[in-house]
Amino acid sequence: MRRLTMGSNPNLTLTLVLLCLFANSAVSGQSGQQRSKSQSEMASAQLQGVVRSSNGLPVAGVTISLQANGTHPLTALTDSAGAYHFKIHPGVYTLRAQKVGEGSATSAQLVLQGDKSKTIDLTLAAENQLQPEPSSTQPEFFDEPHFTVAGVSDTTNLGGHGSQAVVRNRDSLAAATASLKDSPVNSGAESANASEEKLLREDLVRQPNAFNTNHRLGKLLVDKAKAREGIPYLERAYKTSPGDFDNAYELARAYQGAGAFKLARNHVRTLLTTQRNSQQQADLHHLLGDIDEKLGDPLGAVRDYQLAAELSPSETNYFDWGAELLLHRAAEPAIEVFIKGNRLFPHSIRLLTGLGSAWYSHGSYDQAVKHLCAASDLNPNDPNPYIFMGKMQAPEAVESNEIVERLARFAQLEPQNSLANYYYAAALSKQGSSAEDSVHLDQIQSLLEKSAHLDPKFSLAYLELGNLYSQRGDSSNAISNYQHAIEIDPQLEQAHYRLARLYNQTGETAKAHTEMQKYQEISRQKTQEVDRQQHELQQFVYEMRDSTPSSQPH
Repeated sequence: MRRLTMGSNPNLTLTLVLLCLFANSAVSGQSGQQRSKSQSEMASAQLQGVVRSSNGLPVAGVTISLQANGTHPLTALTDSAGAYHFKIHPGVYTLRAQKVGEGSATSAQLVLQGDKSKTIDLTLAAENQLQPEPSSTQPEFFDEPHFTVAGVSDTTNLGGHGSQAVVRNRDSLAAATASLKDSPVNSGAESANASEEKLLREDLVRQPNAFNTNHRLGKLLVDKAKAREGIPYLERAYKTSPGDFDNAYELARAYQGAGAFKLARNHVRTLLTTQRNSQQQADLHHLLGDIDEKLGDPLGAVRDYQLAAELSPSETNYFDWGAELLLHRAAEPAIEVFIKGNRLFPHSIRLLTGLGSAWYSHGSYDQAVKHLCAASDLNPNDPNPYIFMGKMQAPEAVESNEIVERLARFAQLEPQNSLANYYYAAALSKQGSSAEDSVHLDQIQSLLEKSAHLDPKFSLAYLELGNLYSQRGDSSNAISNYQHAIEIDPQLEQAHYRLARLYNQTGETAKAHTEMQKYQEISRQKTQEVDRQQHELQQFVYEMRDSTPSSQPH
């Protein structure tokens, strides 16, 4: 018997090799087709849009990159109309566009859901426009603002437009925006501060007039909200070295923190006559703005905040200027300031939040949604934009898928947060549903019950649960939840109103009459309180210097 070897028959060898290659190719092709089919079936989310230049023209040949966390990016080029299109797996993505010579653009994080299509248009910006310059080289406020704040209105001018609930909510959001001015306390440094304070006090026993020790201890106490206690140390240091700006500035802060506002203002004004450094002048004008507001002089405050921004265009100076305008119902000027601040500091969450709040005060709900969502996407873990979205939707019967999407994320990120669950439930309820839509209503009910469980004193959660049960025709549970809401907050007027209606439906007319009387009395008291607050509010009178109809005096 002859043994046949590969080498003994070249033709046979070639034939076997070709057969193997064909078999492998067929298997590989089949596997690839199956894998491709599987991926195609999963990739049900779609993303498309148009990329434009800074002057609004479509740009062809832009490289588009779409990337999920921890994965390699998908890329595409825009066509002759500047359009791009992706068909991808559902998930959370970041979208980027770039073309040499044209610039680049990056979106906030996108949540793409299965079987849904999303359109995101991008505008390219030159590379040097994407980030603000370092504070030491930032340009000063090079163009004059397009508005003039001429004064404040007579306190008998109530101002405000729209329903009382909406006006009240706008003022509430404006106040919440102004509250973002306050720096958070660094609780992690408490123990270190306590040790430092102890050492400084021991040093002062040995050298009671030492400038540096008095200054450091005084500043430490001011930072710990113990301004009154810190004043003697800063005053002692000031007598030792009156020309030291840092100590003189901290002394003004201490006077302000202790409530000695007139003394603080006089001290700052004296310092302004001796300081020539623009940054120091900016710091003093900013502090003077804080003091003027406390003294009931908002016109002086807004002018000092503007001077601070002109001298030092920092994120803080822009935000506080815009917040002061918004607090006194100058929504259009506030929008302009927040927009300019956002251009310099595109990664500032509170500037975008302030811009959203200002658009809401102006009555532009869509613009408010756009900017609050953008603020939320900058840092999904920051609760403030979500809270603003939640508050904003309360009196507005407006459905917004963008709001629902972000508040869903809030509830996912903070499942043990009562407000997160409540706001998501409220957003879902805006989408509307019938009593037969049990899946939708079950989800809302579950969120509200969780919110109430996490915070048993949260009356609004019980109010909404009552509304939900009423919608489902369950009068018994609806009445129980309304009563619980009233036990927590007897001044919750809507709970009395809803309870009165249910009692009427169930034939308990005496109870209905009692609850309606309570509703009317509480409503009357709240109307009087709102009127009083609006009488006391010093509303800015301003003029916009452009040709738009809204640029008339306000």
